[in-house]
Amino acid sequence: MTIDFDAEIIAHLEQVRRLQKPSGVFTASAHDVATGYDKAWLRDIYFMTLGFLETGEIEVVQKAARALLEVFVRHEAKISWAIEHRPHETWQRIHARFNPETFEEYWEEWGNSQNDAVGEVLNILVELELRGASVIKTDEEREVVQKIINYLVALEYWQDPDNGIWEENMEVHASSIGSCVAALEKATHVAWLSVPPEVIEKGKAALRTLLPRESKTKFADLALLSLIYPFAVTTEDETLEILRNVEYHLTRDKGVIRYKLDRYYNQNEDGYSEEAEWCFGLAWLAIIYAERGEKEKAYYYLRRAKMTVTPAGQVPELYYSHTDIPNDNTPLGWAESMYVVALHKVKELEARG
Repeated sequence: MTIDFDAEIIAHLEQVRRLQKPSGVFTASAHDVATGYDKAWLRDIYFMTLGFLETGEIEVVQKAARALLEVFVRHEAKISWAIEHRPHETWQRIHARFNPETFEEYWEEWGNSQNDAVGEVLNILVELELRGASVIKTDEEREVVQKIINYLVALEYWQDPDNGIWEENMEVHASSIGSCVAALEKATHVAWLSVPPEVIEKGKAALRTLLPRESKTKFADLALLSLIYPFAVTTEDETLEILRNVEYHLTRDKGVIRYKLDRYYNQNEDGYSEEAEWCFGLAWLAIIYAERGEKEKAYYYLRRAKMTVTPAGQVPELYYSHTDIPNDNTPLGWAESMYVVALHKVKELEARG
């Protein structure tokens, strides 16, 4: 299978671009999809910016990051309250999902305790600041960014049970801790931000204790790949063990299952053995192996990722177990973006010879 890297990158960036609203935020999937993925998620927006960030389209990233900042400015009073009182209900926390037009939070219960998503917003804001492409313009906005840090500290993110990347059961998640550690470390390089050094060390210590597990109930989990890319917070031994566990336990023909006995889009009525196969898992593995310089494995997973693209040229969220049938969240913006990153990184690896 030959891959036209440039043509593929252009085509799949366009798929993501179509999901951006005039407000600047991306919806998770098509604007008219009936699954609820016409809404905006902090996490999905972060991962959708990565394709543009990696390929140098900073203006697109800035537009999305600016919108994310405006969401947090709008909810500053809620963030300030949470810092003072520490939330005891999930609705009191920063919600991970919001209206892409009005920036208002959705108030129904949706696993609203998602520390990884908050860390990801901090990460992209600081990343642009360090690149000289800041979207933070006023003293009030700088204060809000500082409050994001204070919010994570107040929660004691390193030992705070949250709903995690999959928005499910409340427990301490390695992927949530890793997102916060990466963002806080990056924030230490911004002169006007204050990050207590001990809170980063506590996060790292918590990771060392929890890894290679994702959580108390999850041994192998697709979410763990985020600790390797984009957050880069694992040791070499941890990286190898995570990769080994994900590849051995979770990799399937059309994607990577999130974890064993995952019931989301599971075809088996009792939730066993027919876990949905998430397309971006294959691109994620290609990205990691490309960054490691392991050309053979990077190409292997990229070719497999390419096979998940539909005849219409879109990357779905997932395929039903052992089928060629994708779910309705097609295209999934996050999956499209990760495929672009994989293409870009393998192309760079190829150029190095």
